[in-house]
Amino acid sequence: MAETTTITRPAPIIEGSLTAFLKSIDKLGAGAVPTDFAGIDPSRYAPTIATESQLQQDARTAAGGLGSLTGPQAYQQFMSPYQQEVIDTTLSEFDRQQSIADTARRDQAIQAGAYGGGREGVLAAEAARGSQMNRATLQANLLAQGFQQAQAAAAQDLAARQGLGQYQTQLGQSGQAQQQAIIDAAAAAEREQQFQPFTQLGLIGQQLAQIQPGAFPTQTVGYAPPAAPASPLSTALGVGTGVASIGSKLGLFG
Repeated sequence: MAETTTITRPAPIIEGSLTAFLKSIDKLGAGAVPTDFAGIDPSRYAPTIATESQLQQDARTAAGGLGSLTGPQAYQQFMSPYQQEVIDTTLSEFDRQQSIADTARRDQAIQAGAYGGGREGVLAAEAARGSQMNRATLQANLLAQGFQQAQAAAAQDLAARQGLGQYQTQLGQSGQAQQQAIIDAAAAAEREQQFQPFTQLGLIGQQLAQIQPGAFPTQTVGYAPPAAPASPLSTALGVGTGVASIGSKLGLFG
């Protein structure tokens, strides 16, 4: 009994697309990149970190010098250069006023006839001691006032420099972030360009896979293999049968 093999093929237009698609896939899978595909170089889109901006570098350098504004001697550079002149002038005026007071006290002692006596000597010594204490207190207050002013100026300068450093850092970070975005965009574009052939094949494969059966006419080819040749015995028997039949019809065999 003969067997028939039926081969159902897609429409010629679809068959050509599938053949071209599968050939491209085979070449990619075998590592043989078609001539119209660019070789993939991962280093061309490798992750890259943007360098620090000049503002960030300047802020870091300036921050390294802030230590001079926080030490125990930090106030000295903010001391007024005229402080000693102010102290000397103030103490000189104090001494002048004290001299006037001493003269008035002696005049009173002379008028009272007590000048040179023991009581007057005790009063003079007490007055001198009180004057020295007042003079030292005045000088200390002037020095403390200058120190406090210098400390306040040092603190203001430190805060100002810290604020400026933060502002520079923020501006620098913004610039670095913008530069990073540019680098990332360029890397993404480079990667997209290199993978474009693969992406294109993927899109084509998706479209081909979505074609529903029967959307295009198909071609059916039938094939029946030839019958096997008859054996000599079968041929002989066939010939004998035919002769007998003919003879019977002619009445040769009764």
